Amino acid sequence: MARIPTTVVTGFLGAGKTTLIRHLLENAGGRRLAVVVNEFGDVGIDGEILRGCGVEGCADEDIVELANGCICCTVADDFLPTLRKLIDRPSPPEHILVETSGLALPKPLVKAFTWPEVRTRATVDGVIAVIDADAVAAGRFAHDEAALAKAREADPTLDHDTPLEELFEDQLGCADLVILNKTDLVDAATLADVEAQLAEHLRAGVKVIHARQGALDPAILLGLGVAAEDDLNSRVSHHDAEDDHDHDDFDTFVVRGAAVADVDALSAGLRAALETHDILRLKGVVAVEGKPARLIVQAVGPRLQTYFDRPWREGEARASSLVVIGEKGLDQAEITPRLEAVLA
Repeated sequence: MARIPTTVVTGFLGAGKTTLIRHLLENAGGRRLAVVVNEFGDVGIDGEILRGCGVEGCADEDIVELANGCICCTVADDFLPTLRKLIDRPSPPEHILVETSGLALPKPLVKAFTWPEVRTRATVDGVIAVIDADAVAAGRFAHDEAALAKAREADPTLDHDTPLEELFEDQLGCADLVILNKTDLVDAATLADVEAQLAEHLRAGVKVIHARQGALDPAILLGLGVAAEDDLNSRVSHHDAEDDHDHDDFDTFVVRGAAVADVDALSAGLRAALETHDILRLKGVVAVEGKPARLIVQAVGPRLQTYFDRPWREGEARASSLVVIGEKGLDQAEITPRLEAVLA
C-alpha cells in the first residue's frame, strides 16, 4: 500500500502558514486533504480559520488541532497518535498537511516518520518554510554580525543570540522549499537583499518561490516526493545535540471579551497596544455588533490585518478572544486590561 505523503508547513509567527494552507484546501481539486494544526496557546484560532473557509468536501474531522504545547515537544504523546488515527481511517486522506506552531522545530517532526509504526504508511513529501519578506527586510532576524554587534551595543538585552534567530535558521535549514510570502510589501531591491540573507541558511538546491497571500498552485507545493525522513543528516539544526528544547523564552496568554461596537475603534486600540508593547504575534476571533460573520484579527509586530470570514453558527457563542505571544517578560498585567478595554 502506498505511503501517504505528508507536507510539513513551518515558518515564523505570522508568516502566512494558515493562509497558504487555506488556499491549498480551496484549490484541492477534489483531492482528500487532512490538516493537523498545532496551536501555541489554548484557543484554536488557526483551526477555526481553516474550518471557516467553507471548502466543499473538507469536513470538520479533516482539521485536527493539537493544542497541548509545541508539536515538536509532544511528538510521541500527540503527533504520532494523531497521525495514526488519520492513516487508520476507512477512507484515509490522500495527502496530510501539518501546520506547525511558529515556535516549533521541524526536524523532530520529520524524524517521527522514521518510527516503525508510521514509516511504512506515511512519508514526508516535503518541508515548506513560509517566510515573511517584509519582516525579514525590517531586520527582525539580523544575520549580519556587524549589524548584530551594533544592536547589542545599543541594547544590553541583545548580548547573545536570541532563540528567535535560532528557530528561524532551523526552519530554513530543514526546508525543501521556501515560500517568500508578502512580496508585495517590499520593493525589488529589498527583495533581492532578503533572498541573499535566506541563501546563507539553505541547503544546496532548495528553491525560493515568491508569493502574495500564500496564493500558489498546489502542484508547486504538493508532490515533491522528497522523503525527508531519509535525509535527516543534511538538515542541520542548532538543537541536534539536544534531546529536546523548551519554550521558556516565550510567553503566551489569551484575552477574552464580548462583542465590539466599532471595527475602526478596535483596530485603533489594537495598533496602540502593538506599538506600546513588544508583542510578537496577535491573533484571534472578534464578535462585532450587528455583523453576522466573525472578524479575524492577525498581527505580526506592528502590522495589523482584519477581515470577516464565515457567519457565526447557530448556537455558537458570539464572544471575542485574542491570543498574545511575545518573548519572556511580556507585560501581561498591563496588556490584558488594555486589550479587555478594547474588546469591551
